[in-house]
Amino acid sequence: MRFLTLGFLLFSTGTALAMPVPDCAGEVEISRAKIVRVEKNGALILSDGRAVLLEGIRLASADDASAIGDRALSALREMATAAPLTLASTPPKQDRYDRVRVQAFGNVWLQDELLRRGLARVEVSPDRSECAVDFYAAERDARGAGRGLWALPAFAVRPATNLAADIGRYVLVEGKVVNVGNADGRVFLDFALDFRKGFSAIIQPEDRKAFREPRFAPAQLAGHKVRLRGIVQVLDGRAQIALTHPAQVEILD
Repeated sequence: MRFLTLGFLLFSTGTALAMPVPDCAGEVEISRAKIVRVEKNGALILSDGRAVLLEGIRLASADDASAIGDRALSALREMATAAPLTLASTPPKQDRYDRVRVQAFGNVWLQDELLRRGLARVEVSPDRSECAVDFYAAERDARGAGRGLWALPAFAVRPATNLAADIGRYVLVEGKVVNVGNADGRVFLDFALDFRKGFSAIIQPEDRKAFREPRFAPAQLAGHKVRLRGIVQVLDGRAQIALTHPAQVEILD
């Protein structure tokens, strides 16, 4: 991991509290940010009233499992208010509600720490992919150790079979791509020879250009074991996950 700054950022107390900012995080957007509260959705509210969102992760929520959701929010509040934060961002810096999308650094890198404790999962946005490599490594470490949400069956990685029970949920799915098909400009990654019995991932026509990199070209994924992540939806009566960008795909072999 490379850093934008070699030393520690010093706050008004003169104490070295914040860790260095890795170069993947972008430019410092807000320094010495004081967090006055943390909303139930994980948004951090600054003392000047602005709201910021932790980019690149999906916090375990009460909607998934109340106990782990409470633990995640409690840990986030503790980390966010322990010391002033340094907040870094890359374009586009705001969401449609004018909340600032950031990487947050205090005594720890908040996103990385939540992932390592198993209190969040990686969720990379189509228009922002900073620090994805670091985030996947942190999540992998927690998953391998069975920490936090990874100890719960509700969050287990799903086999790429019938996901009808997970409609509307954000899940991780693993399986071998047995066929790549096209229909009406859409690309389908099938995980069963009989598509009516298995799970498929779909790439819509407007998202196909995002998969131009040879390694993630749909045709090249055939025969590979992959891990996908996203919200399970119903299309043509079958459970599917929409792939909008390559960061949703991890090639496992």
